[in-house]
Amino acid sequence: MKLYIAEKPSLGRAIAEVLPKPHRRGNGCIHAANGDTVSWCIGHLLELAEPQAYDPAFKQWRQEHLPIIPQRWQLQAKQKTKSQLAVLKTLIGQADAIVHAGDPDREGQLLVDQVISFLGVTGSKLDAVQRLLISDLNPDAVKRAIEQLRPNREFIPLSTSALARSRADWLYGINMTRAYTIQGRKMGFDGLLSVGRVQTPVLGLVTRRDLEIDSFISKPFYDVLAHIQLPQTANDGSAQASQFTAKWKPSEACEAFLDEQSHMLSKPLAENVIARIKDKPAQIKDLTKRPKSQAAPLPYSLSALQIDAAKRFGLSAQQVLDCCQSLYERHTLITYPRSDSRHLPLEHFKQAKTVIKAIASNSTAMEKACNNADSTLKSKAFNDSKVTAHHAIIPTLKQLPRNGLNNVEQQVYDLVARQYLCQFFPKHEYVDSRIELIIEGGLFIAKARQLKKEGWKQLFPKVKDDKADQANGDESSSAMLPALDKNTVLHCSHGELLSKQTMAPAHFNDATLLAAMSGISRFVEDKQVRKVLKDTDGLGTEATRAGIIELLFKRQFLQRKGKQIHSTATGRALFHSLPESSTRPDMTAKWEAQLNAISSKQSSYQDFMLPLASSLEQLIAQSKSNLAMDLKGLRSTAGKPKRRSTANKLPTKARPNIRAKTKAKPKAKPKTKSKTD
Repeated sequence: MKLYIAEKPSLGRAIAEVLPKPHRRGNGCIHAANGDTVSWCIGHLLELAEPQAYDPAFKQWRQEHLPIIPQRWQLQAKQKTKSQLAVLKTLIGQADAIVHAGDPDREGQLLVDQVISFLGVTGSKLDAVQRLLISDLNPDAVKRAIEQLRPNREFIPLSTSALARSRADWLYGINMTRAYTIQGRKMGFDGLLSVGRVQTPVLGLVTRRDLEIDSFISKPFYDVLAHIQLPQTANDGSAQASQFTAKWKPSEACEAFLDEQSHMLSKPLAENVIARIKDKPAQIKDLTKRPKSQAAPLPYSLSALQIDAAKRFGLSAQQVLDCCQSLYERHTLITYPRSDSRHLPLEHFKQAKTVIKAIASNSTAMEKACNNADSTLKSKAFNDSKVTAHHAIIPTLKQLPRNGLNNVEQQVYDLVARQYLCQFFPKHEYVDSRIELIIEGGLFIAKARQLKKEGWKQLFPKVKDDKADQANGDESSSAMLPALDKNTVLHCSHGELLSKQTMAPAHFNDATLLAAMSGISRFVEDKQVRKVLKDTDGLGTEATRAGIIELLFKRQFLQRKGKQIHSTATGRALFHSLPESSTRPDMTAKWEAQLNAISSKQSSYQDFMLPLASSLEQLIAQSKSNLAMDLKGLRSTAGKPKRRSTANKLPTKARPNIRAKTKAKPKAKPKTKSKTD
């Protein structure tokens, strides 16, 4: 008997659907006519044991216990799903062959691997386990995936990276949360101060932005525009412009009067420029006219989809993730949603015409775009070399009866469909023009952009201040510039003073916070680390970012004010009490880079875990001197849920561990337990 172990029941049912019928339903499984059986996990069936499993004294939260570092990691079955674990134990004992059908990502790999190992699969049976990678739950796609099984041992490095991530998060979260919660109690704060290698840098991003806004002092600055007239011979009544404006570019001699953004802060200096250029000739220094094109944006990863859905519809990251899961599992209208890839395998190009037809059936808003799409165009999205275990999120071949989706589901589906359809439209083409002028020794610049071909942009509604439709940067932009040559003599009729105010950075919202988490290199101080991290996943993963943001709201470290996200008094107090390294993304970004290196066999579990034990010693020692003074007088109204951790175990005989540090203490009832990330 071949046993398929899926990550969740919905995936199990999709696999069973393509196996020989009739089917016979069993307890927690489905038996096919050919004797094969499909069963499933219900998410994580196992979890890492709590500290008190290693020493009963750890029920009491005490500073002298820290850091807690298990010598031999322990797994335990989750109480709510023990019965399903028992079902799998029986089926594994009966199976001749096992197929791992976890989700096609790091966590999905480990989730099933740990069950296989925990239930005692060893030797040749373990070596023969096969891996089924499914990203589309429609029957045809599932059939193709079953025909392309791979040896599960190929994915041991991926599983190892997930194991390292899970154990490291446990070590860091358990120890730092206990350390700072204990310090908070000394100040009379009775709540949980959870610290995590992802959640705390996210809190740091928001808090630093809030503090920057609070301390911001707006200053006036000034732009100077020169109004340029063409000579009478050029002003022939044709459609070309007879005048245009150019913006003054202050020289190095003016640096003392400029701020960091090159804003001119001196009004007298700006007024002096205006007086000097009035009724003066303008000499052309340089003329450029460059035809340019812009390829369609790539199909969505989860974060990219969440960002666009937040901008367009005001949806939170969690709302988008929940909606995607429904579109994937319930309606089977999109492919695997927790993807960090924005590329597609070449094989999918063959299905383009059929997918476009399905979109036309499922989306009224996309019907016109479907009719105009050219399924023979192959965009840069189709690239096998950039696709690993999963590919970008795209619509499936499934056609659903009209009105089969609720409003939010339809909105998200339409976004996914549009992003896919634009792969089959020509490039957006335009011409950028630039004129540099010298007036009384000063440099003035005019820029313009002329549309040549709308291309894929016809699928996207016009958005105010769309950067793609504006001239670049802080120089003057005109809708059209006249056709000139370097010998043309121009005339500046007068100058114009524009008074402006510097503006504080905007508070984060769902879209900008997600963008910051996925593009975290912009917030990393270490230049070398920033360089390495430009192509990594950033803070958290595609699957966890929404949960991290929601956790910070649940802990009452963050709050919403309209669409804006602000830090709370408690969040700021925790931020101020922590070492800066804990609130910066540098550490967690380095972790992600190291975990990716483990996945690609460029690093090892031990190389990652051993330095962590040493750094924990230093962090705990530092926490003892960091009294959270800002917490004095604050009270927590957040709940204190039991900490639920995830157990992870590799299906290998040799299992790496790091040293233990445990001290026996008198038993006592726990005051608080936490979930840390």
